[in-house]
Amino acid sequence: METPKELRYSEEHEWVKVEGDKVRIGITDHAQSELGDIVFVELPEVGEEITVNEPFGSVESVKTVSELYAPISGKIVEVNEELSDSPEFINESPYEKAWMIVVEPSDMGELEKLMTAEQYDQMVSEE
Repeated sequence: METPKELRYSEEHEWVKVEGDKVRIGITDHAQSELGDIVFVELPEVGEEITVNEPFGSVESVKTVSELYAPISGKIVEVNEELSDSPEFINESPYEKAWMIVVEPSDMGELEKLMTAEQYDQMVSEE
């Protein structure tokens, strides 16, 4: 299982990549492996506001439907439209092709509450 060191992680298995004054968000390799084959992704629209720890979309696998929880609050400035046609990218490439949204955070301080790769790996190993 891959856990890139440069990313931050939420307890709900989302990853966050800081890109200047914006953040890119997706779900972790661990999350996609637990879900199984992803068949559908529901994402919000550009311009919508998301709130930390609140649902912003969902992923549906052959086993279950799981909500996506915002790891940070802010305004959505970009959505990965490719996932509508190719939800399998989440299984194939959770950190590269399968990013979900880009957000302009309302409070960069919220990033401090997210886990490092080491902390995330520790949490996952205890599940």
